[in-house]
Amino acid sequence: MDVRAQEHKTVKETAEAWGVSKRWVNMCIESGRISGVVRMGNMWLVPKDAQNPADLRRGNPTPRGSYLPASPEFTSDFEHLMSNLDIWVPRASPFSVLDSISEENVRLFIEGAFGYARGDFALAIKNYKQNKEDDAGKLCASGLAIAAAISLGDYPFYSEVETFLKGVIQANISAGVTAYAELSLSTAYLGSLAPIMVPGWLKEGDFAVLPRQARVEAAHMRALYLQCIGEYQSMLDVARTTLAFCGSRHDMMAFSEMYLMLMCAVACHALGREEDARRWLLDAMNIYLPHGFITPFAELVPAFGGMMEQLLEQKYPAFYGPVIEGWKRTHKNWLTFHNQFTKRNVTLILSLREYEIAALVVRRVPYETIAKQYGISVGRLKNILREIYGKLFVSGRDELAQYVLTTSYQ
Repeated sequence: MDVRAQEHKTVKETAEAWGVSKRWVNMCIESGRISGVVRMGNMWLVPKDAQNPADLRRGNPTPRGSYLPASPEFTSDFEHLMSNLDIWVPRASPFSVLDSISEENVRLFIEGAFGYARGDFALAIKNYKQNKEDDAGKLCASGLAIAAAISLGDYPFYSEVETFLKGVIQANISAGVTAYAELSLSTAYLGSLAPIMVPGWLKEGDFAVLPRQARVEAAHMRALYLQCIGEYQSMLDVARTTLAFCGSRHDMMAFSEMYLMLMCAVACHALGREEDARRWLLDAMNIYLPHGFITPFAELVPAFGGMMEQLLEQKYPAFYGPVIEGWKRTHKNWLTFHNQFTKRNVTLILSLREYEIAALVVRRVPYETIAKQYGISVGRLKNILREIYGKLFVSGRDELAQYVLTTSYQ
């Protein structure tokens, strides 16, 4: 017997010993959070004395499904904090609001949001971490932390936040808490072009389960979902209706307003309504760019087919470089994350039958043989394969193999 096999356990054995899922062990391996892992053939082997990284983070065992919030008043703390986060700030001096905030976790959130919008992703992450044992504060800031982690290409930190959110979901503390954790995870799913992963209530636009203060944020996420699936008229309707619901405050501004205005601009451009798109985009620029809020614009540079660059050069040349460089700096990280994310979640993105067909296709099994096995025509098989390519955003069999053959589910 190989010496390594005597000193290591399989992924399945490790998962059983830790009381977690095999998917969690694979995620820890892929993100480099377990030392001493070796590969034998198509199997990962984990050192027998390795500890669950979730345990190391919290200092005590946190097996799957047994997450406990640090505070017994978690739900009430979360609801109280949410009620203080729907903040409109003066257009003339938005940062002055920080001087008037007395609650530390509220100030950390708002300051982190300012930092993220200005391209200071490290500040958003630092403020998330400063919540320490305030799990309600961490939950509220998780969506922001996820976006900052991916923008920086910090996959280990993303995994830490993801683990926390999935623990909250599994604990099922309350319907509103669970839904908000799902909403925060949707930041990663939609930004990495994996819309199939978002919860059903977000796909349907049923926000009743969410805290009232989170519904505007959810409308933005739903608009992103509709953008991902190409439903641009519905995207425009959602963004425009939510803006009307929020009301117009000519001397005030809010990040929710900025994102919804940009969603309107993207949808209008996709629908061929160029003048409307320019108006929405320029209105957002006039309000938010003078304060250095470049990230929301940088995130959407490719969505306008050159219109963004044109308006920046004409109206805000000083911000042309920061916005375009911001896009170049973060886009590659989101793309890398998309590749990692879809590999790790390929069996969630694909149905069981789709995954089985994909595995046969990448192993070069003839189409006629696969079609006969599943009782379908070769033409239907090719249509299914096109759907698989679309879900994983790959262009052919060789790219598909990178997802299917490198995914470990021992």
